[in-house]
Amino acid sequence: MDERRDELAANLAAVRERIRAACAAAGRGPDDVGLVVVTKFFPESDVRLLADLGVDAVGENRHQEAAAKAAACADLGLSWHFIGSIQSNKAAAVAAYSDVVESVDRVKLVAPLDRGAQERGRDVDCLVQVSLDPAGAQGRGGASPEEVRRVADAVAAAPGLRLRGVMAVAPLGEPALPAFERLAVVAAELRRDHAEATVVSAGMSGDLEEAIRCGATHVRVGSAVLGQRPPIK
Repeated sequence: MDERRDELAANLAAVRERIRAACAAAGRGPDDVGLVVVTKFFPESDVRLLADLGVDAVGENRHQEAAAKAAACADLGLSWHFIGSIQSNKAAAVAAYSDVVESVDRVKLVAPLDRGAQERGRDVDCLVQVSLDPAGAQGRGGASPEEVRRVADAVAAAPGLRLRGVMAVAPLGEPALPAFERLAVVAAELRRDHAEATVVSAGMSGDLEEAIRCGATHVRVGSAVLGQRPPIK
């Protein structure tokens, strides 16, 4: 355990330094960007080590694993971010343990997410996932830039949900920087109608610098902190 803790501590320090340097290069303060550590496929023991090392937000993208891990680690006071694709029949259950749902990509999810949040008795923060893929491409998922407003309006109108901003993943096989520049435009347009939508969740292990350059307020990092994912069981 001590060896694993040392490994995570070193990796975290390196990622935090990358974030600090990227903020400095972009003329931003070192505290302008939050870190969400993506813990999918890694055990509860790693989540506990991360919490001990000062991590306060973790991300998961598979409902069954996320629900079990959030329950097992409820004593840690972490912010749980759901970042994966959501089936509409699982949305209420996702809202039952998530503090932030980053992957709201269609209006159909809003009613069940709202129901789950209200049954839980606690508001859930939501980000609209924006597709940065070329039109017609099968890629990372998300609402098209033209659909973002409709999804955002539905979230903002739901009593148990709070619209907080946008999330996106850079397209496969394409430079990240121009994609994140497009996201920055979508985010700015959304803020004109929803001033509370200030979060821009973008950037992962391989492209967090480009995301921060384009205004990301949060980056989602998995392998650069936790290492190579264990085999999927």
